[in-house]
Amino acid sequence: MNTQPCVSCGTREGMHPFKGRSLSVNYKQMSRPVHDLAGWECTVCGEIEFDPATDSAERYVDQGDKLLDDCLQLMGSEVQRIRRKLHLTQKTAVKLLSGGGHNAFSRYERGELPPPQPLFTLMRLLDRHPHLLADVQSLSAGDDLKQLLATRHPEHQTTPSR
Repeated sequence: MNTQPCVSCGTREGMHPFKGRSLSVNYKQMSRPVHDLAGWECTVCGEIEFDPATDSAERYVDQGDKLLDDCLQLMGSEVQRIRRKLHLTQKTAVKLLSGGGHNAFSRYERGELPPPQPLFTLMRLLDRHPHLLADVQSLSAGDDLKQLLATRHPEHQTTPSR
């Protein structure tokens, strides 16, 4: 049988050849299949090396790049659509939702950067429940925290300066 040592785990004769296999490229809960791949797989650790005599590695990488681009564009258009639905400017969305910079938010919308998962999740939640935006605005103002601080530590309460 045709075998070779695994470069990952070091198992002698751990790598066994395969041909015609389909594997999936995954990113952010999305996947794309890549068919008819050839290479070597370790029976111990599962490491895969594509056969350099074929175009398997190139096709796998190309599908990964396409999936990444498609996901970034999809997430960017969703961020922009939801922001507009909520009638927020980019500046206001940054202040209320992300705390990051305006340039980064713009890059999320253009699909140049993936938005942070918590931001994307919050925006999708606000898309489903737009009435929660009032709660986000209230929490962002911080009045509840100021009141809590004054209640727990009245000795540190500040008075308006004249």
